[in-house]
Amino acid sequence: MPSTEGIAALRVEHRNRQVRWGFIWALWCAVLWGAWYVPGTVIYEVEPFAGLTDNYLLAALVITILNAIAVLLAMFVWMGALGKISDYGRTLMQPRISRWYLPAGVAGMLAIFGSILAIAYVGTAFAAVAALLYPIVGAFAARAWYGETITKRAAFGIAVIMLGGVVIFAPGLAADEGSGLLGYVGGVMAIIGWGLEGAIAGRALDVSDPDIGLPLRFTAEVALWLVIAVPLASILAGGAFWSAVGAALTSGPVLLLMVLLGLTFGFCYVSWYKSFPLIGVGRGQAIAALYGPLSLVWIFVFTLELPGVEFIIGALIAVLGSFILFTERRDVLEVIRSVPSRHRAPLTTDGTS
Repeated sequence: MPSTEGIAALRVEHRNRQVRWGFIWALWCAVLWGAWYVPGTVIYEVEPFAGLTDNYLLAALVITILNAIAVLLAMFVWMGALGKISDYGRTLMQPRISRWYLPAGVAGMLAIFGSILAIAYVGTAFAAVAALLYPIVGAFAARAWYGETITKRAAFGIAVIMLGGVVIFAPGLAADEGSGLLGYVGGVMAIIGWGLEGAIAGRALDVSDPDIGLPLRFTAEVALWLVIAVPLASILAGGAFWSAVGAALTSGPVLLLMVLLGLTFGFCYVSWYKSFPLIGVGRGQAIAALYGPLSLVWIFVFTLELPGVEFIIGALIAVLGSFILFTERRDVLEVIRSVPSRHRAPLTTDGTS
């Protein structure tokens, strides 16, 4: 039988292995998330979307719907490779677990649609770095929903991220004459959506396997698009919507880009969700925030166009703020979440819990 010291050493080794893999998954998320912006930009250069320069709103809607479907298909391939298809069906039929992924899907579809709008109306560099402000929303949502304390260090981190936001948004808004307003609105949608989704995911992953939870989250998003958004688009845009969808589904270049979108974003999300149970939502978000500078590198490699100086500076400031916000000492992190009394273990007769 192992000694007490041996058991303690095994626990430490296990925890260190968890942390190591948590950081690895979060870094993979950053790499793939940054790469997603490349096909997300190129797709506007091919038909039918190149012909919709006067209606980027319609183009963004169609791209976002197809992106969600592509990611969901990639997730089914992932589950099949892991032999977890049956787990998906079993978890879906348990509303006490699967219900968490409906609001996550709502928040995620808001974020992705906003980001794709920002790419169209303002530019890829802006879209990529604007969403770096999402940890602010996540921090306040965690405080409101879970009672997580915002410490002085966290407040300083939020202030630094907000400074990065000023650097990212202010120059463009000052020079904009209204033509790119939808893009800036899209940037705000991405910030709010991904911030809320991160907070929701923290609760959802307490009760489910991330390899199953993520497909459930995209199932919810695809269902929302097909049941609500598609009928509305049919009414408002009429034949133009279905013409764009039909042309996209019969275009070889578009289908290839959809495969790239599904793979990069699907496995970016896999990495994001898998990092949360290992190192926590906050630290997972902080490491994943490196996608901002990495996206600028990916964009330069494939377009040979340098992003604006304000985007580079703003991205670096926002990433710094994320690390300040989410890198509390471990002894602080373990006590920042308050536990409601109804969730605490009852006391025994000797006063212990």
